[in-house]
Amino acid sequence: MAKILVKDSEIRIIKIEGEDYICISDMLKAKDGEFFVKDWLRNRNTLEFIGLWEQFNNPNFNWGEFALIKNQAGLNRFRISVKDFVEKTGSISLQAKQGRYGGTYAHKDIAFEFGMWISPEFKFYLIREFQRFKEEENKLIGWSAKRELAKINYQIHTNAIKQNLIPPEIDPNKIPFIYANEADVLNVAMFGMTAQEWRRNNPEKKGNIRDYATINELICLSNLENLNAVFINDGLPQSERLIRLNQIAISQMKILTEPAKRSLLVSSPDEKNEKK
Repeated sequence: MAKILVKDSEIRIIKIEGEDYICISDMLKAKDGEFFVKDWLRNRNTLEFIGLWEQFNNPNFNWGEFALIKNQAGLNRFRISVKDFVEKTGSISLQAKQGRYGGTYAHKDIAFEFGMWISPEFKFYLIREFQRFKEEENKLIGWSAKRELAKINYQIHTNAIKQNLIPPEIDPNKIPFIYANEADVLNVAMFGMTAQEWRRNNPEKKGNIRDYATINELICLSNLENLNAVFINDGLPQSERLIRLNQIAISQMKILTEPAKRSLLVSSPDEKNEKK
């Protein structure tokens, strides 16, 4: 569950079937005067908009029940809860949740329209904050994808170590040291320090040096892992590999961080936390 702040109101966002649903119960906190979701749902324009959305997104929508509900819209006696509306029509645009994430949620398309009932200004800031939230979410997804790519390439790297640098009769207890030593070749070439040096300089941080890398650094690191595997297979000594890898890292990072040539997301999770 995620949250955004709109006009001093904290609003929850959840994923349902891969779609974003915004808590309209939270949005009501920004409304002046007494107002309920039932008041919004009894309006004919509201129902027509929901019906149009369901037409394009929900093949199982119960149009017979919906027609009966819409015919009563606007009558003084007419009231219907979101729970009853969903049960009768099979709507997927609205969700009434119980428990930990309890509240009434609406698909983002519907929630934006609900924002107009709060005020035009609220709707404007809601859309703006939601777009900012999605941009941050996409940045994190991009970083995670690059982190996973680096892990996959590291498997190629460790296979090259296993096939070329580990003697067949070595003490099994010493094998991890060989892998760690080669991992530090990449760390020094890319970050200028070993894993142990990073931990000593950052005792308050969890994880390892690569968990705090930028996307550009992860792209470069993935390239270095593949190249080092090739260098190992070619029989190059470690000292020569380190120099060549460092030169390549410097060259690639200059290209990746030059704004005029390439626009990339460069914020790591650590950097984003520092900005907040």
